[in-house]
Amino acid sequence: MKGLIFGGDRTVDYVEVPDPAPELGEVVLEMKASGICGSDLHMYRGPKGMRLLGVTATGPIIAGHEPCGVVVAVGPGVTPRQARIGDRVMVHHYWGCGTCSHCRTGWAQMCDREPPTVYGIGAHGGHARYLKVPAGTLVPLPDGLSFEAGAAISCGTGTSYAALRRLGIGGGDTVAVFGQGPVGLAATQLAAAMGARVVAIDVSAERLALAQSLGAADIVSAGEGDPVAAIQALTHGKGADHALEASGAGSARAAAVKSVRAWGSVAFVGVGGEPTVEIGAIMRRQITVFGSWTFSNVGQGDCARFIADRNIAADRIFTDRWRLDEGAEAYRKVDEQKGGKGVFLFA
Repeated sequence: MKGLIFGGDRTVDYVEVPDPAPELGEVVLEMKASGICGSDLHMYRGPKGMRLLGVTATGPIIAGHEPCGVVVAVGPGVTPRQARIGDRVMVHHYWGCGTCSHCRTGWAQMCDREPPTVYGIGAHGGHARYLKVPAGTLVPLPDGLSFEAGAAISCGTGTSYAALRRLGIGGGDTVAVFGQGPVGLAATQLAAAMGARVVAIDVSAERLALAQSLGAADIVSAGEGDPVAAIQALTHGKGADHALEASGAGSARAAAVKSVRAWGSVAFVGVGGEPTVEIGAIMRRQITVFGSWTFSNVGQGDCARFIADRNIAADRIFTDRWRLDEGAEAYRKVDEQKGGKGVFLFA
């Protein structure tokens, strides 16, 4: 089969590898959708031969850590409760030792006994026709959800959901979402579905328009003024109840902290940038600030059921759909960071 890899310096390449066969405890999926994540840009933009911290792979790695598809082969030791041929599934794209306290509670990415495997980064991912993973990584895709929605939930949308749950979003709350890339757009859509008034902040007019269509009550252009002042004006001087920062920009993190009311809470989700948060602004106003990194496999399933039960059109955040052989064009478009999310679809 042919798989897409990152060649470095904003290039993609393709490698030919044998179709995978499942070994003990493993399954093979036929891909139906493989999402393009904003975090892919770190590898796409990186220099040729870039080594990622904690990744020990010695050969080319097929990209794609938002896989969704159908089980087509089951290895020895996999029980019918774990997987059956024909199952529609997502993948929790991490695998650890399986026995530490983090792994046993579904947080394999936090495994403290061995470096966790990250599919699409340290082991072959979903940007190919087939994907081999341990059966324990599978998360059922509810009936009624598209494979595209499953791909979104497998990273970006699931990440937003986990952060919103930790913020304790409820009806009547005002939530400021900084950054309307794919993760921020999903946060806007889900927070609105939770009953919150969402203020969406970004520098892109295109992304702000999309945020409004996904449920944002108010939009603020960070390139045309002070977003903190705008949020204060929208909330009669009190500030938002909660803020979620999804851009990774240091200035946005600082603004997120300043934008919430006394006793408010802020979730940092975006990766990158330098911290510029004023500790006094946190302490004197009793602000709770925390980092939120992806989600557990249990949380991934909870997110999927939340979306299915409320008929949320999670696949609306996709503005670009591609064939796998259009990878160069797809990543050039994602690199512009103007629209919504991209996804590779497999016939």
